[in-house]
Amino acid sequence: MSVHSSPNTFPDDGLVELVTVLTAVTDHRPRVLTVCGGAKLPSGQLTPIHHSLQAGVKDWVRSQTTQPMGYVEQLYTFVDGERKNAQGMPILYVSYLGLVKEATEHSLNPDATWQDWYDYFPWEDRRNSSEPTKILAGLYAWVDAGNDAQERQERLRRVQLCWGLSPYTWSEEQVLLRYELLYETGLVAESPWQNPNFELRHTGRHMQHSHRRVLATALARLRAKIKYRPVIFELMADEFTLLQLQKSVEALSGQELHKQNFRRQVQQQNLIEAIEGRFAHERGRPAQLYRFRDTVLLERLLSNTRLPVSK
Repeated sequence: MSVHSSPNTFPDDGLVELVTVLTAVTDHRPRVLTVCGGAKLPSGQLTPIHHSLQAGVKDWVRSQTTQPMGYVEQLYTFVDGERKNAQGMPILYVSYLGLVKEATEHSLNPDATWQDWYDYFPWEDRRNSSEPTKILAGLYAWVDAGNDAQERQERLRRVQLCWGLSPYTWSEEQVLLRYELLYETGLVAESPWQNPNFELRHTGRHMQHSHRRVLATALARLRAKIKYRPVIFELMADEFTLLQLQKSVEALSGQELHKQNFRRQVQQQNLIEAIEGRFAHERGRPAQLYRFRDTVLLERLLSNTRLPVSK
């Protein structure tokens, strides 16, 4: 491996790239920290000066964004076969997921910007949007282009499974499967097999290299994790109302949740407590403020079941 390089340079002889997905929830909007005008995630080469993978991740995030880091976990490792180093070896991605409070724009490096998550995956936000008819039309065209009846049937089943079409139901955790199907069918800008009859604006902003694939993996992991671990507290203010907590979970899951069921789940887990004498005004009425208990890291926030989606 080569010596440490400048923040935005990937050395030609590099073999391992560290990629970081830093997520925040701001004003009930899921956000991701990017560089290069939103086209990349904070990333860089693992070098001999890094005594560990996490040290390398924190070094690159600090030098490229100056965003303070808190909770972080290793996300995914894969080989990018389409990207080679100077010796012709494929680049190995080691990705991380971090949960943070969004730093103000003036405190970030000029190249770092916060972007809305659903600008990259518009079809994943099902809170107030209708069925993605343009995307489905592109997928059905791919189904119809199958070589024979068996292949067309197999393609149709994949579309139905990924997109929750009858007889299947939508799974908010299949973010990566949906993105990879769009990649395979030429419906995203990163795909080398572009569908000339499809307008790419329907499938969101592109990212360089395989960074949108990493981002899809992070969203899938986080959606699964908020069901059984109290990681949502990393994204919340110290004091919050139950409505604010629900809206934050809805922002990440991309679904509206059943209000009473959500509150029942949260309170049954005994992970939050009311702050005596503290209220916020929501919709003209005072709402009780809560905080997470000290035991929040040791217990579950939500039951290990599907989210209580509102019908």
